[in-house]
Amino acid sequence: MDTTYQVNGMTCGHCVNAVSTELTALPGVTDVQVDLATGRVTVTSQSPLDADAVRAAVDEAGYDLAEA
Repeated sequence: MDTTYQVNGMTCGHCVNAVSTELTALPGVTDVQVDLATGRVTVTSQSPLDADAVRAAVDEAGYDLAEA
């Protein structure tokens, strides 16, 4: 299943890598695609992800998950 999130504050390749690394570490995540221009992050997972876990992962990377 694919879920798209809006992540604020990403400006470069390092940002993309940091967010991708943290989200990929979540249980069940199989792929992460980041569109730096829009700040949209599409996460492919085996089942729905816990919103708090996604927020914590993005926060750990140093960025903000926009409110849905």
